[in-house]
Amino acid sequence: MTPDSIEPRADVPEKGGDNEFADMTFKEMSDKLEGIVRLLEGNQLEIEEALHSYELGVRLLRELQFRLSSAQQQVTVLMGELDQEGIDDIDTSLS
Repeated sequence: MTPDSIEPRADVPEKGGDNEFADMTFKEMSDKLEGIVRLLEGNQLEIEEALHSYELGVRLLRELQFRLSSAQQQVTVLMGELDQEGIDDIDTSLS
């Protein structure tokens, strides 16, 4: 298994929120990253393949962090809207 199914794009910035992984869900990206980690930990890749895999892993991690941060911001906004509506009787905790 190699991570060649996703190639780097020169026109995409290195920060999250780009379109490189737009067609992937958070779970798909997380699974892909886990596979890359397993490959790298296996020490069976040639140096070029390992470097390519590592670079892809870093891009995936950045995008995952970006999406998680975006989701956290959305929850914060929604919680603020509930507070502004004066709904004190509803348990809004996520635990």
